[in-house]
Amino acid sequence: MANNEQAVLMERTYEHLKTIARRYFSAQGAHTLQPTALVHEAFLKLAAADADAFADKSHFIAVAATAMRQILVDHARKKNAAKRGGGMRRVTLSGAPGEDPSMLLDVISLDTALTQLASRDERQARVIELRFFGGLSVPEVASVVGVSAPTVERDLRRARAWLRATMQ
Repeated sequence: MANNEQAVLMERTYEHLKTIARRYFSAQGAHTLQPTALVHEAFLKLAAADADAFADKSHFIAVAATAMRQILVDHARKKNAAKRGGGMRRVTLSGAPGEDPSMLLDVISLDTALTQLASRDERQARVIELRFFGGLSVPEVASVVGVSAPTVERDLRRARAWLRATMQ
């Protein structure tokens, strides 16, 4: 993919990623990092990548989801270190319509749990990351991960159950 194509891809995905960031921050409440800043930081990380690194829009969003996760975790850790754990806000696991709103967790705990899940089942952790941080639909996740949509749905159910048990 040429640099020009990468720029077009960034432009096409900007609003999608900003919507995901807004959803995250609306669930979290007051926050010093804004959705636009989160997306811009993710784009800066992605702009440094090789232009051929992205196969298509779904792959770009998947990589952006990882970048957004890293940025959110880094920001939360800095904020947590500054306040020594005070005032952490809680967010839903996916924020997607129809999701269980009682599944509340902070981003540092989620990152820790996802790291543990990845050592147990890397695909399940990736599926959660793509849905939560990337906002991808089940078919989009299936395409990125290279499995069927029913497999993604099973992975989501299992990963959510594991995360609930681990984080309680």
